[in-house]
Amino acid sequence: MEREKRKWYQFMEGERKKRANRLIQKGALLEKYFDCEKLNVEETEELLKVFADYVNHNKPNYLK
Repeated sequence: MEREKRKWYQFMEGERKKRANRLIQKGALLEKYFDCEKLNVEETEELLKVFADYVNHNKPNYLK
C-alpha cells in the first residue's frame, strides 16, 4: 500500500512539473507575440478576452 502511494505521488509530481513547464512556455509565447510583459495578470486577461472569440472561431481544424 505504501509503495503504491509513493508511486502515485511520484507520478502526480511529474504531472505537476509537466504542467508548470507547459504554462511557463505558453506564457513566454504570449509575451513574445502580444508584447505584454508590462501588463499585470488582470490586464493580460482583458487583452486575451478581446481576441478569444475571434481566435476560437477561426482556429484551423488541425489546431482544435
